[in-house]
Amino acid sequence: MEKPRRPWYRMDNASFMYSSIQREEFSAIYRFSAVLTERVDPVLLQAAVDRTLPRFPGFAMKICRGFFWYYFEPNTAPGPYVKEDTADPCRPVRFNEDSGWLVRFYYYRSRISLEVFHALADGAGSLTFFKALLAEYLRQRGAAIPPGEGVIDLDEPPRPEEREDAYLRYAGKAARAIPRVPKAYQNRGTPEPFYTFHVTMGFLSVQELRGKARSYGASITEYLAAVLMLQLIEKQKRERPIREKPVTLAVPVNLRPFFPTETLRNFIITVQPSVDPTLGDYSFEQLISLIHSYMHLTAEPVKLRAAMTRGVRLLLNPFLVLIPRVLKNPIMLLSYHLTGVEPYSAVLTNPGRFVVPECMRPYIEHMEVVQGQATVARPHVSTISYGDTFEITFSGVQKETELEREFFRFLVRDGLHVRIESNR
Repeated sequence: MEKPRRPWYRMDNASFMYSSIQREEFSAIYRFSAVLTERVDPVLLQAAVDRTLPRFPGFAMKICRGFFWYYFEPNTAPGPYVKEDTADPCRPVRFNEDSGWLVRFYYYRSRISLEVFHALADGAGSLTFFKALLAEYLRQRGAAIPPGEGVIDLDEPPRPEEREDAYLRYAGKAARAIPRVPKAYQNRGTPEPFYTFHVTMGFLSVQELRGKARSYGASITEYLAAVLMLQLIEKQKRERPIREKPVTLAVPVNLRPFFPTETLRNFIITVQPSVDPTLGDYSFEQLISLIHSYMHLTAEPVKLRAAMTRGVRLLLNPFLVLIPRVLKNPIMLLSYHLTGVEPYSAVLTNPGRFVVPECMRPYIEHMEVVQGQATVARPHVSTISYGDTFEITFSGVQKETELEREFFRFLVRDGLHVRIESNR
């Protein structure tokens, strides 16, 4: 009797990249945490995971090695199991460990944390999953949390639209060559021993922060991008290089508001606000104006579709497709280094507000986000808000603390109240 074939799933172009470049010294893992008002019961949390995960099959995948590409298969192994939290979050994933699970669940006191390998989903998709998990955990504790208002009904079957590769759907037929981005100031520090992962968080009032950003005629993301860019410019000056390089940020943009889709997979594009310090000194107000104008000119459908098309067409290139995977991985790693590391000084990502129904709000105190280890020793910057609490995280393996220290000092000098927590 012929053995039935297991279903398999093609990766999107972001999944291909993250799977190919995963290394011990790089972690394409990110973490969302919800700090609750009561201590977490791990038994009930495990029950919530077991109940929620079948509704989200896209998070119950494992990565398999094909001759030409990696691909997804459903993970039927026992688990994933809830674990007590670790001091160093977002550890690099190993495809052959932990039964192949690419999601992790942790608890510590009143904190519930979800870690996701970026090949599975972007932040927007993972937050949809996390919201459903939190709602089910609260139900396990006896709270009445009905589905709706962004909380997916766990009794409904998974919808095919949630597994759509939206990059393929919206990519154009042709794309011009990738524009050359000059090598940016690299902002590298001294790497700590493996895996010493530093996390520093700042907590602010959303109302205060929004008011401050509006006083400059900017959004919160534009204001924080300008603060980060200013600190990078000044940090490079203090290092006294022979010639200063451009300071460029990598800012991921959620494509869903521009191209409607219900996908829970990856659907983001990175834009690159940049300044060249050799042209002269920029005031903080000039940096905000520059970033504000750049974001409005760049984050529009025609340019975003062009960038999306370039990425899709690259991975559909017949020459690249026919190269065996063991030879393709070094090519992908080199490509990522040239296009995803050297052109940037830092990453600033903001998945936006975490919004829950009114009935869930009394149980959640605040949210946190952490990005995993970069390919070089420099920090990632990530933000998330819930209610009136805005959280900013610097995370990385660099020994130095100069960038985050000066970043938060600037916010305080600009009249904002900041509370700091760190695992250093």
